[in-house]
Amino acid sequence: MIKPSPNPPDTDPASPYEPYSKKLNEAAERALNFHFPSMADIKATPRTPNNLFTVDPEATTETLVVYLVETLASVDVMVHQLVDHLDGGSRNALLGISNSVMLAEITANRVLDQIDPPG
Repeated sequence: MIKPSPNPPDTDPASPYEPYSKKLNEAAERALNFHFPSMADIKATPRTPNNLFTVDPEATTETLVVYLVETLASVDVMVHQLVDHLDGGSRNALLGISNSVMLAEITANRVLDQIDPPG
């Protein structure tokens, strides 16, 4: 059986889109650069801290650690309340989170003891 077309088929090397391809490529490059800036552009952008959630720069270390301990204790209580409503893998995962919170709380308490040793 004779194949009616060559393999690969003969094509016109000049694309019908040739006059527009350069403009389309430039437009695509501009769009990509606008939506996806380069790493150099990102690093060159000055960092502006957000003031929504800030810690008082004049707070003492002891105050910060006390707040940390209280926050961790609150999280531990919330986690234990949620654990009562779960079964299986979700319960085990939440208990693992609870253990991590408890270890962080113990560590924060040790830091607090080093800052202000008990009498």
